[in-house]
Formats: sequence, structure tokens, C-alpha cells
Amino acid sequence: MRAVWRAARAAVRRRRLQTLVIGLVTLVSTGAVVIALGLVDAASAPFDRAFAEQRGPHVVASFASDAVSDAELTRAARQPGVESAAGPFRQATAELRAESADYGLGSTITVVGRPGPGGPVGRVDLWAGRWATRPGEVVVNRQSDWSADDLGRRLRLRSGPDLTIVGFAFDLSGTANAWVAPGQVTALRPTATQMLLRFEDASSADRLREGLAAVTDRLPENALTGSQSYLTLKDQIGSSARAYTPYLMAFGVLGIVVAVLIVANMVSGAVISGFRHIGVLKSLGFTPGQVLGVYLTMTGVPSLLGCALGTVLGNVVARPFFDAVFMGPASGVFHGEVGIAGWVNALALLGMPLVCVLAALAPGLRAHRLPAARAISAGGAPRAGRALGVQRHLAGARLPRSVSLGVGLPFARPGRSALTLAAVVLGVTTVTFATGLATTMTRFGDAGRDAYDVTVYATKYQDGKKILPRHDDRALHALLGSLPGASEVTARADAEARLAGTAQRVWLEGRRGDRPRLGDVLTDGRWAGRTGEVLATSAFLSRHDMKVGDRVRLEKDGRRQAFTVVGALMNNNAETVVTDWATLTRFAPREEPIAYHVKLGDGADPAAYARAARAADPGVDPVPVGPNNVTRTIVGSASVLTLMLAVVAALGVFNTAVLNTHDRRRDLGVLKSIGMTPRQVTAMTVTSMAVLGAAGSVAGVPLGMAGHHWVVPRMADAVDITLPPSMMDVWRAPALAGVALAGLAIAVLGALVPARRAARLTTAQVLRSE
Repeated sequence: MRAVWRAARAAVRRRRLQTLVIGLVTLVSTGAVVIALGLVDAASAPFDRAFAEQRGPHVVASFASDAVSDAELTRAARQPGVESAAGPFRQATAELRAESADYGLGSTITVVGRPGPGGPVGRVDLWAGRWATRPGEVVVNRQSDWSADDLGRRLRLRSGPDLTIVGFAFDLSGTANAWVAPGQVTALRPTATQMLLRFEDASSADRLREGLAAVTDRLPENALTGSQSYLTLKDQIGSSARAYTPYLMAFGVLGIVVAVLIVANMVSGAVISGFRHIGVLKSLGFTPGQVLGVYLTMTGVPSLLGCALGTVLGNVVARPFFDAVFMGPASGVFHGEVGIAGWVNALALLGMPLVCVLAALAPGLRAHRLPAARAISAGGAPRAGRALGVQRHLAGARLPRSVSLGVGLPFARPGRSALTLAAVVLGVTTVTFATGLATTMTRFGDAGRDAYDVTVYATKYQDGKKILPRHDDRALHALLGSLPGASEVTARADAEARLAGTAQRVWLEGRRGDRPRLGDVLTDGRWAGRTGEVLATSAFLSRHDMKVGDRVRLEKDGRRQAFTVVGALMNNNAETVVTDWATLTRFAPREEPIAYHVKLGDGADPAAYARAARAADPGVDPVPVGPNNVTRTIVGSASVLTLMLAVVAALGVFNTAVLNTHDRRRDLGVLKSIGMTPRQVTAMTVTSMAVLGAAGSVAGVPLGMAGHHWVVPRMADAVDITLPPSMMDVWRAPALAGVALAGLAIAVLGALVPARRAARLTTAQVLRSE
């Protein structure tokens, strides 16, 4: 093995280019795979661990208190298929006063009467203080990374007794915003009863629906007022990760395949160009297995280094990337534990080098089988007669001789050319896929952005103090429309409510003014035209298993009202439904606009308008519309990965061009001796690779288009967004012409340097040994 290592180390030093390319391609593909697999694991594993620790309920069900008794619910929870249950717990909806709205709870909260944090189902993590056991005490549902200094403060309700905060607890399933003692909840006038259920089979939404149907089968028909599945919560927490995973996996897989092709091509070329070296090794006593070991070591060392660096790079990039992905509801689940799992790093460190070694195995076996005498006699020359038929046919074509010779060169080494062509195809596929992804994401990020240029918030916070505008609603609306540059003004108000029978918050958004649609993209149904009609976001419909035509029931201030969903909007906000101003004011008459969206005239400066709005009323906070960060993240990362894979594919072409010119040194000497100029040598070499580039474009563009149509909808589905056809139909003649040139660009750039080197060779240099 010492002799094998010394021979392999010498070969690695001698073939620095091949070593660099193998290391680079494995680094890129390993980094992408590490991040993608880490996202797949983080999308579910932390939630599963936290859910199991809390014995989370598979279904949180709410029942009308006046329709079913506690005894009936207790009996219903004993049905076959129910593993365990907790409850019944009385549930009330309460409105907070303005001075208590800074607890992160909103203005409307769900309060549940519960004797303690433990139990067979839905255990609550009491991380600060104690449980509420006496009248006037409350435990607030907060994540444990928040400050506990608020213990002892009071929650002031619009109707009902004030409550003193005696503890903070975290409930992953979101069964309540706050808990009180069972006797205290009566003073809050509860209207529902909550049951927490775990089922023996909770593997799918259909199984959970069947289990819940069995529980409610013998109850009154209208007893069940609402339910929430743990699968919905799990999907909500992991949706951001799943949005990034498809395209990262696509780049990772493309990188792995490119690595396999380039490694196989390089080792094959090393074997062919090193026939004499193989013969010398065998004549010195190297066994066939040792010769095979030399070539596998040549591949394994740079691939191992590339994988190690790629794994480190993936872990470094993953941390800020995961912090951006796992926000909102996910932040309460992971508590800083999100990272690359050990099995992901182990798979990358062991799997990628193994893949590279296996790619080198087939050409390495050729060196293993080659007899020493034949290897020494063969040298590096190609076999006689290779591609002569193609060359003779091309000689009769009306092409410059250098071009016809270049077109025929790939046929001299069909295996090598096929591997290089496959690498170019994947490079073009990557460019095409990334171009389509960037176009779709840009259209998605820009959708509706021309509807307004500045958002003027009707409240301003300065030095921790809340500053209100000097003007009332109508006067402020008129003022903003009269400022220089203003063209349209649309007011927006958000009424916080609860989905009937649950603790889930819903924002009912109403608009008034010049452009009430605000650039929203309608994907199904129609716009609201009558009182009581709403439009729901695609994420809202997906999370609550609803569709256009269904009715959604909301609760606020002790009132319950049903709304008809008449349209679906392209939006991943799962807490928002949109309606007209009349419907909003009928449901929540006290709501005032929280923001005014201002469309400016042509040429107007948003920053100048913002300064004018601040001067007109210091109590407003104007903010010009900024870029879409999610779009920029995806497009930016995809562009970087595409550039790296394109460079790697070009290096594969570079390696093939170097091997071809090395194999054809004698031919080049003969051609130069009969008058071929350096420019013609360059044209011949570049043409030989340009043929592969053109063929790669023909095959790679359709593959990239297919990848775009397969991956992008899955990215949208992961965050419950329905994309309209206009965002998927991105391929037009100019775009196709641009990506079709990618194959030629990769091939020409990869072949240019070897072609120039071949052109500088003198006849004496290449024929000195003849």
C-alpha cells in the first residue's frame, strides 16, 4: 500500500487540473446536498421530538357548550381507536384592552379553564412561575425564550375580571392563548368545551377524520364547532423548509451526476493517456489490484477533501439560512436546536467519496486488465482507423478544413465524448432550470408591487412610545392623497378574530379607496361583491381544508358570524381573509385603518413622498416598498449554484480538450508541417467541443424546462400557494434562444485555453521523437 500511495500521490501532483476539478465539483454538490437534506430533516424531526415530549393532541376539538354535556363528551372519548384524551375543558373568547395588547397575544384571546399543566394529552411546558389555581390568576402561552419579568402584571379584559399573570407556559399545539383555573373560566362566559384527543392511528388526515367522526357519531349534529389536526400544525411549521428543499435537492442531484460524469471521464482519460505509465508500473511489479488502487486513490483523495470542505461549507451556510427559513410558528418549536443532523454530515462525508470512487471504478478496471506489454507498446496513441469514415464524409462537405476536422474529432473518442456531452447537457439543464426559476420567482415577488409605492402606517413608535396621528381617519386619507406625487390612496384595516371554536387567530382585512384589490392575484373564484363575502388566501384554504364556496365562521367580542368564501388569493398568509369595507365595519365597527397604501405618479420619488408625509403628520410612519427578500434569496442562491455547476461543466470540457490535444500531438505536428496555421488549430479544437455544446443545448433545454415545471409547483405547494399559469409560462423565443447558447458558451469557454495551447505548439516540439 505504501507503493500505491506514493504512485497515487505522484499522479495527483502531476494531474493538478483533474485534482482541482474533482475537488471543486464534489465540494459544490456536497454543500448543496448537506443543506437540502438538513432542511428535509429539520422540517419534521424537531417538531416530532417536541410533540412527543408534550404528548401533543392529534386533534384539538371544540364543542358547543349548550349542545353537549361534559358527560357525553367523556363517553364519546372512550370510543375504539382513541388512545387517550384530556378534557373536557371550558373555553372562552376574551377581548384585551389596549394597554394589555403588548404580550404578543393580539387583541382577542382564547382562554381555557384547566386544572394543571400535566395530563395524558397536551402537556404544557410551564417554564416560568406557577400554574393558576385561584380566582384572578392566569398563565400566558409564551415561548420560553421570552423574558419572565412580566410575572405579576395584569391582563385587562374589555368584559370580565382583570387577571394577574402568575406563570408562563408553552403549548406547541396552540390549544389556548392563556389558561385559568376551572372555576375562574366561568366568569369569562365560556361558549365552548375543548377536548384533546390522541388516536391509535394518526398517520394521515383521512385517518384523523375517521377517528373524529367515530367520536362525534353519537353526539348531537351541531355539537362540533371546530377542530384542528396536528398535521396542519406540522405542515405549517415545516412549510418554509419544504419550499427551499426541492430546488436545493435539484441542484444537489445535478451536482452529484456531474461529479460522476466528470470523475469517470477524467479517470478514463488518465488511463488512456497513461498507457505507457501503466505498463511501466506493471513491469516494476505492481499487481493489477495495485494499479487499480492507484487510480482509485487518485480519485478518492481530492473527492474526500472536496466532501470535507463541502460539508463544512454546508454547515456554515445552513445556520443563517435556517434562521431565515424557520421563523414564525417554527421559532417556538426549535428553541435554537435547528442545525445539520449528524446523519446528514456522515452521509455526505462517506457517501460522496464513495460515489466518486465508484465512478472511477469502471475506467480503473481497464487499467487493471491491461497487460504490461500492450500498455507499453500502445503508449498514448489512439487506435488506427478511429472515426476515419466520419472524417472522409466531412471532407466532402463545403466547410473549412479546420472546421470539418474539428466536427469529426469527437467521434475519435466516442466514450469520452459521450461523458463530456452528458456533463454539458446537465450544465445546460441547470442554466435552463435556474432561468425559469428566477423568472417565476421574480414574477411572484413583483406581483402586485405596482399597486402602491409607499405604505403609510397610522401609528408610529419612537423611543418605545406610541405616537398617534394628529388627523382622524378620513382627514388623514384626504391628506395623503393631496401630497405632491400621490395618485391613489387605499386604506386597510385588520380586525383580529378567532376561527369559531378554536384558538386560531384570523385577520379579517377590509379595504377602502382607489384600489381595493391592491394588486392581489386571484387564482380561483371572483372578487367579493356583496356584504358577507370574503376572499381567502390559498394558504388559508389549504390549512383549513376549505375551498371556494365554503363558509368560514369567525368569533369576535362574543359574536359569531359566517362568511362565504367567493375567491382564492395567491398568498401564503394562512391567517388572512379579505373583504370589502362594508363587511368589515359590520363585523368590527370599532376598527380603524392601520395603514394607507399610496400609489405615486410617474417619476415621483417614494423617499421624497415619505418625507412629505412625515412633515404633514408626525404621527404616521411612511415606508417605501422594498424588495422581496425571499425572492432575492432563492434567485441569488440559485444563480450562485448555477454558475458553479456551469463552471464545473466547463472544466469537464477543458479536461476533455486537454486529453484530445494530448492524444493528437503527432497529428497536430503533421498538420502544422503541411501548412495549418495556429488560428486554424484553435478553430479545429474549439469546433470539436462546440459540436458537443450544441448537442448539449438541444438535449439540455427540454430537460431544464421539464425540471422547472416539476420543481416550482412543488415549492409553491410546500407553502400552500397556488401559482397562476402566467407565472409558470415563462418560456418565450428570446429566453429559449438565450439558454440555448449556454451549451455553446460552456463548450467554447472550456475549450479555448487548451486550443490556444495547442496552437502554440511547434512542429519540432511534437515530432522531436519521430
